[in-house]
Amino acid sequence: MSESGSPKLILKRERREVETVFFLATMVGWRKLLLLALYLSFVLVLSESSCPKGFNSVNGECIDDDECALDDIRPCGKNAHCYNTPGNFYCMCDKGFQTEIKSHNFTVESSLTCSDINECLENKDICGSRPCINTSPLYYCGCNEGYVANVHSDCDDVDECLKENICGPNATCINVAGSYYCICNVGFATKSGRNNFTLPQEPCEAVCSIDETNHCGNGTCHIGANGPYCACHAGFTNYGNKAARCTALDCDAFKDTENLNENVPIAHDLMMHLERRCVNMTSGEDPEDLDDQDLLWRLLAVIDNLLSTGALNQNRKVSIFLDQVESVLRLMGLFMKAHRIRGSSAYTELELLSHKGPMPPQGIVTLSTKPVMLNIHFETVSGNPSKYPGFASVSLLSYVNLESFTDGFYSGMNPQAKESFVINSKVVTVSVTNTNTRHLEEPVILTFSHLTQVNGSRHVCVFWNASQGNGSWSASGCMAVESNSEFTVCSCNHLSTFAVLMALYDVEATFELQVMTWVGLSLSLICLLICILTFSLIRSIQSPRTTIHLHLCISLFVAALIFLVGISRTENQCACAVIAGLLHFFFLAAFCWMCLEGVQLFRMVIFVFNTNFRTLYMMAGGYGVPAVIVAISALVHPKGYGTQRYCWLNVKFIWSFLGPACVIIAINIFFFLITVWKLAQKFSSLNPDLNTLQKVKAFTITAVAQLCVLGTTWIFGCFQFEESTMLMSYLFTIFASLQGLMLFVMHCLFSKQVRDEYGNLLSRVSAPPKKNYSEFSSFSSKQNASKSSQDTGESHI
Repeated sequence: MSESGSPKLILKRERREVETVFFLATMVGWRKLLLLALYLSFVLVLSESSCPKGFNSVNGECIDDDECALDDIRPCGKNAHCYNTPGNFYCMCDKGFQTEIKSHNFTVESSLTCSDINECLENKDICGSRPCINTSPLYYCGCNEGYVANVHSDCDDVDECLKENICGPNATCINVAGSYYCICNVGFATKSGRNNFTLPQEPCEAVCSIDETNHCGNGTCHIGANGPYCACHAGFTNYGNKAARCTALDCDAFKDTENLNENVPIAHDLMMHLERRCVNMTSGEDPEDLDDQDLLWRLLAVIDNLLSTGALNQNRKVSIFLDQVESVLRLMGLFMKAHRIRGSSAYTELELLSHKGPMPPQGIVTLSTKPVMLNIHFETVSGNPSKYPGFASVSLLSYVNLESFTDGFYSGMNPQAKESFVINSKVVTVSVTNTNTRHLEEPVILTFSHLTQVNGSRHVCVFWNASQGNGSWSASGCMAVESNSEFTVCSCNHLSTFAVLMALYDVEATFELQVMTWVGLSLSLICLLICILTFSLIRSIQSPRTTIHLHLCISLFVAALIFLVGISRTENQCACAVIAGLLHFFFLAAFCWMCLEGVQLFRMVIFVFNTNFRTLYMMAGGYGVPAVIVAISALVHPKGYGTQRYCWLNVKFIWSFLGPACVIIAINIFFFLITVWKLAQKFSSLNPDLNTLQKVKAFTITAVAQLCVLGTTWIFGCFQFEESTMLMSYLFTIFASLQGLMLFVMHCLFSKQVRDEYGNLLSRVSAPPKKNYSEFSSFSSKQNASKSSQDTGESHI
């Protein structure tokens, strides 16, 4: 705004005008002067009232007075900016500042000022673990000791080991995050016996000059041209690293034991080869070439042969096998030149990580195969630094089918009431060069993928305990830190062969359940038999739909009969497996015939002509499909048929029945929805065939009810393997045992035509002889009438 338009200058001009008026009052007559004064006062009042506060009148217009535009005046004070608004203004503190009342905006009338915000006091965690340094304005995060800031305001570790000779002679500097430490080279040690040190440094001296025996362990220390070295005694070795300590190596682990390897020639050859190389290393001779990766593939081939031939048919042989595998893997890292090796075969998958050098490795390392992931500290792998042999290796080996050989050996477990176990993961072996792994300072973490995903199940982390009898799974030293339906995370304080068990809860067959089962199934068998006789003998109601009902009833009748007679016949394992297979087949057949009825109803609504299936096609769908499913299931997993308590599918194999059943139910629901939709369209058409449509509508309602009965039964059956499922057991027993009765009610008693035929039959049996002819005629006429009403091939409901 120009200076001529400022409020101060306007006020000065008004005062000068008033003075001029008083001056003229002495020169001019009072009347004229009074008129002039009134005129000027009127002008002054108009000028003041025409523009509101914060505005100025310029050339007759009210213009906003920008109070923030004056450069020489700072109405908001320091560390704040002025912001003009129409007719007024306000102040805002600069970034990093606030008023005494911790606000950012204020007015001049409030007399507030802006001061620096101490962010380090306001939010003590603003920099995390880094130190916070307040500035005016704002703040910045410094770096802890051992770190230096980079261009991105992050902190990088200072590598103190880059400083020359920081650890002195005969020592190696090891940099760690934020610090470092020194460790004596192999063959050297401190007088205090400390394994590592920092400044003020303690000199590392040749171990032979400190102690002639302790450094080499079971060997003799000598001073050579290249420094001290150890000559190992017989039976001990330092694996070719002359400066390393001599440790014991048991070569008996590679001998044939209990004839386990004699049946597999390549296993025998490998064990003999490893024993010979082991003896060479413990005889004081220089070891052979330590780059022989072929040994690893030979080991996997041996394991494949043992797992494929069924040689591990006893828990004692499993214990021997696992012990030999751990012993071989413990030395495999010595023969590997590569740092990390992955390999797989038909029955195994392996990852091996090896480290060679004068210093033992440190940090956390991760290994993985498809079914499991391992997290382990390198300090666990290498063991005591004073006994470090110059190399360290860790192996993770998973087996494709070892769970089938070890399932059932649970004598080392302490199950709860009504609890049993089944292996729900692949079996894996973890082996390290460190031989002292019975109690680890840092636990190993294994993440297992589940073979069967069941919600709400309890999973237990276990290891193979060879000292428990001839071998058994045990949970000692292992715990599940996280578990859901897909995976379980295990923490174990020792090393061995590991797996995950899923807890199952057997529902006790109480007297009430047994009575309900026998009474219900007996009633169902009678009703199903009546249905079979009805659909097969009464010709007037026979049609493709009643043919489907006939075979549905036959399947359920045979399944119920086999269930009553043989479900608990577990004395003979083969006979029990056959019973389980027959139950599997006939229950699936019932679902398949139910699916065929849904397809038949769909065809009746969609197609006008040729709506009936050929009998051959129906037989192929009703009995051929379940036969194929059962045959494939038996070939893939023959041990899935029969359990220790019942002749039925085991838990790991139950989805070979529930899976196809769920698919059939989904297909039926799809066809029923399409059928209902098409029925609604035809009912709303101009010329609907109401008689036929009403029949199809009634058929559809009955078929949907039938699907609900059979489907609901097995929905309750899915909950039979969880804890606290007694209510589900009662519901499953009620629905399963009364299926035959429900089908009899829906397909016979609710059918008017069937009821009429029952009435005719009863009248023929109970009527006097003189009325035989008339009743026969009546029966024949009704039969013909019923026959004529079957032009569509269906019955009334």
